[in-house]
Amino acid sequence: QVQLVESGGGLVQPGESLRLSCAARGIIASIGVMGWYRQAPGKQRELVATVTTGGATNYADSVKDRFTISRDNTKNTVYLQMNSLKPEDTAVYYCNANLRTAWFRTESTYWGQGTQVTVSS
Repeated sequence: QVQLVESGGGLVQPGESLRLSCAARGIIASIGVMGWYRQAPGKQRELVATVTTGGATNYADSVKDRFTISRDNTKNTVYLQMNSLKPEDTAVYYCNANLRTAWFRTESTYWGQGTQVTVSS
């Protein structure tokens, strides 16, 4: 069974930084695109950033130039460095990975359990 285990959330003041990590654990043959999504209270889950196996990235306009997504393929881990945090970044952040549990299987999408990020003075 595959699990995505997140860490790094917390409470910070506006302008501060946080780094989220998400490790994929279990029997994994390959991992494709990995990403981060977030959901604020009363809102739909939205894309924050994605990164391909080769390192190509994509960001939501609201986080460009402030957030950086990266991954370590040797550790099956994706990171989200969040700088210059704003109150509107407050949300539960979820990591996401498209992966195969065996070479003969198609990719499936897995989600982490979510980690709370709160930006408040």
